[in-house]
Amino acid sequence: MTAPGSGVTITGIGLITPVGRGMETVYDALLHGRSGIVRPPADHPIANSVELAGILPPIDTGKIASGPDGKVMDRTVVLAQLAAEDALNDAGLVVGDNVDPDRIGVIIGGVGGMATLEQQVLARAERGRAAVSPYLLTGILPNMPAARIAIRFGLRGYTSAVGTACASGAQAIADAVRLIRSGEADVVLCGASEAPLFPTFAETFANARALARGWDDPAEASRPFDLRRNGFVLSEGAGLLVLESTAHAAARGAGGYADVAGYGVNSDAHHPTAPRPDGMGAAECMRRALASGGVEPGRVGYVNAHGTSTKLGDVAESVAIGLAFGDHTPAVSSTKALTGHMLGTSGVVEAAAAALAITTGLVPPTYHLDDPDPACPLDHVRKEPRDLRPEYTLSNSFGFGGQNVSLLLGTATTPERRQMNSEVRV
Repeated sequence: MTAPGSGVTITGIGLITPVGRGMETVYDALLHGRSGIVRPPADHPIANSVELAGILPPIDTGKIASGPDGKVMDRTVVLAQLAAEDALNDAGLVVGDNVDPDRIGVIIGGVGGMATLEQQVLARAERGRAAVSPYLLTGILPNMPAARIAIRFGLRGYTSAVGTACASGAQAIADAVRLIRSGEADVVLCGASEAPLFPTFAETFANARALARGWDDPAEASRPFDLRRNGFVLSEGAGLLVLESTAHAAARGAGGYADVAGYGVNSDAHHPTAPRPDGMGAAECMRRALASGGVEPGRVGYVNAHGTSTKLGDVAESVAIGLAFGDHTPAVSSTKALTGHMLGTSGVVEAAAAALAITTGLVPPTYHLDDPDPACPLDHVRKEPRDLRPEYTLSNSFGFGGQNVSLLLGTATTPERRQMNSEVRV
């Protein structure tokens, strides 16, 4: 059983993103500029809704979607289970063997099965009451990704859902850290799964003029901190991490990619959609993360920014980073330039990128940052990876409603640190 106050280590990573599936594939794409942003093909549900999107490459859903329950599962549930499978395998965890099923929790963020809800509303409007599925509720509830994972893998510990918009995945990680530090769990599978590429959801952002538009080359449309940015690119994906008490990982001889040294969670208390322009809320969130880990600002070598490629958001975050770090501003980049914005999942993929920057020593750049906005005066990593070998990194996630989450990651303290494929470092 984990003692209260235990350290927390990332021992497994499962990522399914527009730039690929699998931790090494994804990080290699982030380092070398392979974009997952495309024009939706004519047969895609959002082909007539948006110009651009981050669409997953073809994936094998195996027995999940083809089984008896597959027909009633929302895409968010299917993707979450695939990411969970990858993360558990990567961590080398076998439930009932090297982890107690009563001591492993599941915390998954996301907006829930809204595509299923849209389909069912349209079906009822067209065919009447009889068209409504008796499985509608289990298709749309936001706790279903976590619940289905728990059922499939026999995980009987603390299980919950997080709904803090685009901060959901990062907050799931923060909640998992708290659970392990308190001694309530040895291991927590945490992250987010989002499948927002359906007409109604995509069109609300398009009608709000929040999405990138007018680009000849889709790959250039998401350009955080660049003068020509004009909105974000909506994307789908799932990302789950295995967080484990450092003592538990060491006892089973598991290596870690990085430790989650601290976190900050707070609210702007400002506006339903807009960030505080003075950056005070986000800056305080970063300060809390540093204080949680007992780390001075000068020891953080890299920040993976929320950086969505919106006019207001990128400037507000730049101001906040300046306030939080002062004269010790670290290198900064946003990997959303390649993945687009996967909503709650983005925070998990970006936390993984911040962890892998420690493991590999290489920091991914912000691609397409050709002309940095003077209102975003940061040490931008641009055009190519930077060999920084940071001791600590920070990952920011901000959501509608003023939700702020910052995750502080440090060098893994497990006896055997995880290694990446050498090709990722080229």
